[in-house]
Amino acid sequence: MSVAGQSKLDKVLAEAREYKAKRETGYREQALKLYPWVCGRCTREFNNANLRELTVHHRDHNHDNNPSDGSNWELLCLYCHDNEHSKFEELIQYGATTEAKVEAATYNPFADLKSMLKK
Repeated sequence: MSVAGQSKLDKVLAEAREYKAKRETGYREQALKLYPWVCGRCTREFNNANLRELTVHHRDHNHDNNPSDGSNWELLCLYCHDNEHSKFEELIQYGATTEAKVEAATYNPFADLKSMLKK
């Protein structure tokens, strides 16, 4: 490879490193470093292959409020993020609604599986 070609490659690599460093200072990259890669609502787990489907939700809906401690961020999958924004838009449009809190299901259909298999 010629010296000119190598310097062009060095320039491209330097630009790529600079772009990556700049991106890592963004709130999404900070949030991904702070929090486990799990949706805060549905608890779906993410890895490098599907990480693009995990978003950063601003709890106060202010995208300019990005404290470095992550206190205004929450990782949500695309679906839960859309749902959260839909709820917020409904709140803005229709006002407060009284939504009954539904407790988590505690029924375990496999609790007595061992004795059922013995029969």
